Amino acid sequence: MTSYIGLIRKDTDSDFGVDFPDFPGCISAGTTLEARRMAQEALELHVGGMIEDGEALPVGSSLETIMADPENADAVAFVVTVPDAADRTVRVNITLPERLLRRIDERAKNRSAFLARAAEKALSES
Repeated sequence: MTSYIGLIRKDTDSDFGVDFPDFPGCISAGTTLEARRMAQEALELHVGGMIEDGEALPVGSSLETIMADPENADAVAFVVTVPDAADRTVRVNITLPERLLRRIDERAKNRSAFLARAAEKALSES
């Protein structure tokens, strides 16, 4: 996982806006502080596109460097963590016995997360 600084801003006559100094052009906005969650999604999509295009991701700037820019004086900084290329989620199609799938669904709130944890555990025991 890699972390980057997001900046949230709010003028009296506007929505909340978010930008990422390390990713010019990657922005998000929202009418509430929910803009922060939307910024996470925006950055993940932006980074995913860069990875698919074979572009190198920038090294994250320090908070001190970002806040030293006078244009950022009115912003509130927060950290957004995105998966590294090796940690990106990939959709797969698998076949399981229906009985097993039913048992998984009875036990797990998130089928994919459950299967991922089970695979990690099985692989660590090998």
